[in-house]
Amino acid sequence: MCQPKVTLVVSPRERFSYTQPSLESIYDHTQYPFELVYVDGGSPPPIKTYLTAQAQEKNFELIRVDQLLTPNQSRNIGLAQVKTPYVVFVDNDVVVSSGWLKALVECAEETRAAIVGPLTCQDEPVHETIHFADGVAHVIVDVKGRRRLREKMTRQGQQVANTLSKLERSPAELVEFHCMLVNMDVFEAMGPLDENFLNTKEHVDLCMAVTEAGGSIYFEPNSLITYVPGIAWTLADLHFYMLRWSDAWETISLEHLKQKWNLSEDTYFTQKHKALGWRRRQMILSPLLDRLTLGVFKHQFFEKVTFGLVKDRFFEKVFMYGLLTPIDRILNKYLTDRHARKWLNPAMGASGLPVTAAPSLGILQRKTDENSSAA
Repeated sequence: MCQPKVTLVVSPRERFSYTQPSLESIYDHTQYPFELVYVDGGSPPPIKTYLTAQAQEKNFELIRVDQLLTPNQSRNIGLAQVKTPYVVFVDNDVVVSSGWLKALVECAEETRAAIVGPLTCQDEPVHETIHFADGVAHVIVDVKGRRRLREKMTRQGQQVANTLSKLERSPAELVEFHCMLVNMDVFEAMGPLDENFLNTKEHVDLCMAVTEAGGSIYFEPNSLITYVPGIAWTLADLHFYMLRWSDAWETISLEHLKQKWNLSEDTYFTQKHKALGWRRRQMILSPLLDRLTLGVFKHQFFEKVTFGLVKDRFFEKVFMYGLLTPIDRILNKYLTDRHARKWLNPAMGASGLPVTAAPSLGILQRKTDENSSAA
């Protein structure tokens, strides 16, 4: 059997309850040789037991850390164990399809790309609705001399059945961490992932840094994966999700993005700050309101029913933004502060690593050229 060229680093994204379906899909649908490093950051006892058994059965490396981790913390822990030319970061809520890994590696080798991303779908049934094809991520300087970020995802919401035949391998500017292949030369040149990004925009930072360093990014539609959002109503999932998408972590991440790339405080940032907590409202508070009211306040209900002159928007404001959102913010701040007191090193601040300086232009391209010549 040939020596694997690629190591999968699987890590928690925002919940634990989809661990088994995700891991099973990797072993059921991946024929291409691979190594696997699984980073288990603070999963509950049943998941910990399951992963321990699977690591013994399937002979992959399991790294257990008894705390909840930020995404880049998890990825860096796994990255330190990689000895193959390529690493593929995979979130623990991803389902893959047949041929997905082979297509990513072949694209990297044929294009000498530093980063390759698949066609990423969302939701169940899997592999039907596009979440992300490729994207845009770069800095522009406007007429007033302000540095502004341009970030865009393409094809979101389109159906795979209607779109796949129109897609082809192509250069890109942005790939998401749901599933991302990276040439290990990137990390030799740039160092590990920047852990000052606690929960968002870490993919934007990496992709822009690679482009600035002379590396190329490609989109490969022959690799098809799906990320499955959602949480179980368990203490472990709720705790992790609330911390992962905390207001504090997102605020720190956005501020670090702005400072690191010398960006102006424009509508991009004001809109992000205004929307803080939207994932918790969508995934926790809205379902909670439905449960507490036996579904009375579902939006679909109020499209059909009017109580006098009062419609659904009134109840949404009173119950969602007047009651649940303030409670959520208080609880969210408490969980975030408690996590910081317990786990963060005060001497290092919010990050375990200093900001990594960008490599000099052309390093990545020279390294991929050298590898190509050696092959």
